[in-house]
Amino acid sequence: MSRFGIAWLAAPATLVCLGLFAVPLGLLLVESFHGAQGWSLAGYRDFLGSAYAWGVVARTLRLAALTTAICLVIGYPAAFALAWTRGWVQSVLVACVLLPLSLSVIVKAFGWTVLLRANGAVNLALMGLGITSAPLRLLFTEAGLLIGIVNIFLPFMVLPIFASVRQLDPRLPEAAATLGGGPLYCFLRVVLPLTLPGVIAGGTLVFSLAIAAYVIPTLLMGDAYQTLPVMIATSFLYLQDPMRGSVAGVVLLALSILVVVASTWLGRKGEAA
Repeated sequence: MSRFGIAWLAAPATLVCLGLFAVPLGLLLVESFHGAQGWSLAGYRDFLGSAYAWGVVARTLRLAALTTAICLVIGYPAAFALAWTRGWVQSVLVACVLLPLSLSVIVKAFGWTVLLRANGAVNLALMGLGITSAPLRLLFTEAGLLIGIVNIFLPFMVLPIFASVRQLDPRLPEAAATLGGGPLYCFLRVVLPLTLPGVIAGGTLVFSLAIAAYVIPTLLMGDAYQTLPVMIATSFLYLQDPMRGSVAGVVLLALSILVVVASTWLGRKGEAA
């Protein structure tokens, strides 16, 4: 088939992507330059010159980085445990990872508001085990937010790493060990580089989801915990300031693009190494 024919086959999907993604983002970009005073760069000047706005950006990046790091620490060994099991046990464990993805984020976030309250299951378990003598304040705290958001986004870290681990030839670490490599050396020089594509893919997914999360921080922390998605919603829904919300949306989009570009660069460096 000629290139012209392939282009025609791709045309419907291209038009759908343009209509669903490119056009709304283009309108958002246009709106960021248009305010009550007409066309100007006032929105960007006010945003970039505001210490509060930079604090919101820093809080958003911090939340995304902590979420990604915790998911990696938990998800990396979990992916190996998942790959090393066999038969029906592996099927059950894979189902346990996949089934939560079928639930709405709103449902899971509301569930954590019930679990983290003073008389919730988490505090009851801590007191029952003798770890605490009184209920801890977990709801509307950053610790509670991290517990909820890590639980919700953890499958997006486990599954890509699991896919990489399943492709790992188990004879390679054994060969490195027979050549004198210790366990740490085998992990750092054999296992980790071969599973790095899964780590990069999982980290990119989790970071991108965490940086754009709106429902989870709103339900577990409230509107007082301002991140870029919360700022966007507040600007449009409550302050009736579309220019401010559009500028925040453009900044969030730029950060997301940087994450994708960085992950692509890391992936290519990993393949070259």
